Amino acid sequence: MIYLLQHTPKQMEMPPRPSLLDFHGVSMTKYFIDNWDNVQNFKARPDDILIATYPKAGTTWVCYILDLLYFGQTCPERQASVPLHERVPFLEITIPSQPAGTDLADQLPTTPRLIKTHLPVQFIPKSFWEQNCRVIYVARNAKDNAVSYFHFGRMNNVQPEPGDWSTFLQNFMEGKMVFGSWYDHVNGWWEKKQTYSKLHYMFYEDLIEDTGREIDRLCYFVGLSPSAEEKERVTTGTKFDNMKQDKMANYSTVPVMNHKVSPFMRKGKVGDWKNHFTVAQNGEFDEDYRQKMKNPSLRFRTEV
Repeated sequence: MIYLLQHTPKQMEMPPRPSLLDFHGVSMTKYFIDNWDNVQNFKARPDDILIATYPKAGTTWVCYILDLLYFGQTCPERQASVPLHERVPFLEITIPSQPAGTDLADQLPTTPRLIKTHLPVQFIPKSFWEQNCRVIYVARNAKDNAVSYFHFGRMNNVQPEPGDWSTFLQNFMEGKMVFGSWYDHVNGWWEKKQTYSKLHYMFYEDLIEDTGREIDRLCYFVGLSPSAEEKERVTTGTKFDNMKQDKMANYSTVPVMNHKVSPFMRKGKVGDWKNHFTVAQNGEFDEDYRQKMKNPSLRFRTEV
């Protein structure tokens, strides 16, 4: 989710952990709103592909799948030498002394441009809708998403202090997270899907269950027809264990992340929430979930 470019730890000072701010009703930090006018005025192109997610919902996985599908054969040297977070820029990020996400996206040499965002749907720059861009949204069940976000907060110095697990979980339920409430995020994008035909809504659990099937659906959506060999290469290259070892994909080159605290790519499983939730926490969470997940057509699986 967060990155810095082309610096070693000795070359830069660690930025201070930010505080949460209320930004038009959504919890955010300065690292995502300091460049707001440029984000909102970003000029999308008709062939841009926007990958949108709530943080820690499979963003890197789907970015890598798409990057390999489009450029794995035509630009293989990029896979070996350019970190994924430069190949698929993070639109709204802005950290002092680093290129803003909007600038990186503007400078992308590839067509189509693959761009990622964690913004809730109401914050997406208007040009993406006006240009009728394809948008891919990836959603993950709330319990696993919370666990992954907790460990991400522990290791990433440009996230607010996560506190202990029970504190974090309470904040998660209350929507006191960077990019706001999980419930608002997944529901907002689900509602957009009903009115915007170029939105492909994916589920992390489906990707885990049958990666090949989900890649087929993704290809159909974006209009790609890879050969069986290409599809196999993409499926193999984007297996969790392979990505975890890939320095161009695993964020190990990013100095604001302390992989000794927790790796950026931790487990990549469905159901790890069972190792974190107490019985009491699970009961409280389930009751809270029932109250907040009003849309019966949007369903998540907490095990596969």
